[in-house]
Amino acid sequence: MKFLQLATLIGAAAALPSESHSPRQTCTSPKLRKSWSKATTAEKTAYLQAAVCITTKPSKLKTYPNATLHDDFAYVHARLSAPQQIHFFAGFLPWHRFFVQVYEKALQDCGYTGTALYWDWVADSSAPSKAAVWDPVTGFGGNGVDTGDNGIRKRVIDGPFKNYKPLYWNADIVPHWLSRDWLPGQDGQPEIGGAGYGPAAMADVNAQTIYDEFRGQLEDGPHAAVHSGVGGGFFGLGDLDPIFFLHHTQVDRLWWLWQQRDPRNRTFAYNGFHNTDDGSPGAAVTLNDVLPMGGLAPDGIVRDYMDIKGGKLCYAY
Repeated sequence: MKFLQLATLIGAAAALPSESHSPRQTCTSPKLRKSWSKATTAEKTAYLQAAVCITTKPSKLKTYPNATLHDDFAYVHARLSAPQQIHFFAGFLPWHRFFVQVYEKALQDCGYTGTALYWDWVADSSAPSKAAVWDPVTGFGGNGVDTGDNGIRKRVIDGPFKNYKPLYWNADIVPHWLSRDWLPGQDGQPEIGGAGYGPAAMADVNAQTIYDEFRGQLEDGPHAAVHSGVGGGFFGLGDLDPIFFLHHTQVDRLWWLWQQRDPRNRTFAYNGFHNTDDGSPGAAVTLNDVLPMGGLAPDGIVRDYMDIKGGKLCYAY
């Protein structure tokens, strides 16, 4: 009798849909996020105008006199990066998905009516220095130059952010001109480290079938290669170059594409362990974990940022 009762309970539990098998399709009119290279000139201009607006808008956090809203984004990202609350563990992907959403809202508060756009660096990996994102008129400007007035950092001298002076270097007060320092090409490889985020590199990432193994390969591989390839503040995340958000919208898109290869099992797939101060694995992550946003927006919950057409999200790629 007890065996039959136990079998009945097991059967009932197996019949219940697990969370990973139950994507919540709650949005009916998702807005399309497109690549920078596919956006119209008008869309690019509107995005850039709003991004410049964020670099001039007064700080919401009021952490330092004359800080801007863009400084707030850099400050929050840096403060949560040490200790590691947003990198090198499972929360990397949902937290940055949330961060991009908060930035998208800030763009819209500056009059932008579009969505977050992404830099498809996989497509541009064979010649990344020629990518449309670096155009001085319809892009973010190009590489930095050693002008002698920016410390040891190469100053961006063209594009809409050529006169932008970030306040923070990581979480420290170090006013400086926006900087980039592209990794030069070597042994026939493209500059800006293109081989590190090309199709072959992404094939290795996409071969992972377990969430945290996929996350680790993506974060430590192509994602990191873009940061180090662009260099300057982008490498150390020192000043959060405005192109950071196109980079992380692309990271978000690649995660979504991975989810779509098996949406029933991957939409809510989430595993791994929290970081600890001594580097040992902490508690296991859960979909109920908090995603801190440092005052830029109310904190979130992981489960609300797993499905781009459910929870707190409503967009498509």
